[in-house]
Amino acid sequence: MAENKRDYYEVLGLSKNADANDIKKAYRTLAKKYHPDMNPGDKEAEQKFKEINEAYAVLSDPDRKAKYDQFGHSAFEPGGMGGFGFEGFDFSDIFSGDIFSTFFGGGTTRRDGPVRGDDVYAKIVISFEEAAFGCKKEITYNRVERCGECGGSGAAKGTAPETCQTCRGSGQVRTQQRTPFGLFQSTRACDTCHGKGKTIKSPCSNCRATGYVKVSKKLEVSIPAGIDDEQRIALRSEGNDGKNGGPKGDLIITVIVRPHPIFERNGYNLYCEIPITFAEAALGAEIEIPTLEGNIKHTIPEGTQTGTTFVLKGKGIQMVNARGKGDLHITVNVEVPRGLNQQQKDLIRAFAESCGKSNHTKRESFFGRIFGKDK
Repeated sequence: MAENKRDYYEVLGLSKNADANDIKKAYRTLAKKYHPDMNPGDKEAEQKFKEINEAYAVLSDPDRKAKYDQFGHSAFEPGGMGGFGFEGFDFSDIFSGDIFSTFFGGGTTRRDGPVRGDDVYAKIVISFEEAAFGCKKEITYNRVERCGECGGSGAAKGTAPETCQTCRGSGQVRTQQRTPFGLFQSTRACDTCHGKGKTIKSPCSNCRATGYVKVSKKLEVSIPAGIDDEQRIALRSEGNDGKNGGPKGDLIITVIVRPHPIFERNGYNLYCEIPITFAEAALGAEIEIPTLEGNIKHTIPEGTQTGTTFVLKGKGIQMVNARGKGDLHITVNVEVPRGLNQQQKDLIRAFAESCGKSNHTKRESFFGRIFGKDK
């Protein structure tokens, strides 16, 4: 039989020099993965679970591990070289459902303990300006509430749930199975009450014995000034009702902000591009700058180059729940005129001829670096 067995170290995915902590850690991971409670009806998983426990029973015991390292599987065969078989070794503690639950920090849980309600998620779409200045919006959403007819019991009026006779209110049943390795014991949810510990003979017609109903609710939501696209607002205790007296969940609202036709936002700063004429750029001018609070006047100096950015302090977005605002960044782009008539072209040529090199220092410097001479 020994030649048909896999190496115990291979079973646990370990190397030969694995220490006690490595062995214990590997066993925890694999035993939890292949435990029958996690894989009901899966014969392959059950077989792997047995193989894992057999390997652990040997490698976790210093004496057995030493014999196995020296003689391999033959150490546990009747009359084997190690003379150290499995006779007298009780596997029931390894396969016990209670021991397994304790091993992984589990155990029987209270089925009637308070459980917090689930959070509910919704979306609100607002304009760019509403996000900047704040607003109030009405939202309609669905949530789960305790049934008003039965008070959440699930039983019809005048009746009450009864303790399940199969599991005696625990919500769990324990099964035992004798295997070649000993007595195997496992725990699973009760089939009669589906793990609730109680049965209902006369179900409530309003909630169909669930104790809860879905309702539509309408709320007015305050959107704070400065909120950004896809940020969330949490309204406490506006989600689903809890169970067994547990608290309600929250309503989590994702805010969707529609884009603005001229402004781009980055944090609390705003960005905008404004076209100006050649004359305004060359001579300087007072131009109108758009802001979220209306147009304002701003003077640009003569000789302003295309792509120049001006920063208007405090003209950006209000900071959420704080004082202060971001800035407005205005980038000017010089618009080159098109469709000139002959007279306009002649005037521009005359203007160009009248300009000396000192009026185009960047151009002269650029071509000077490339060609090593004036261009």
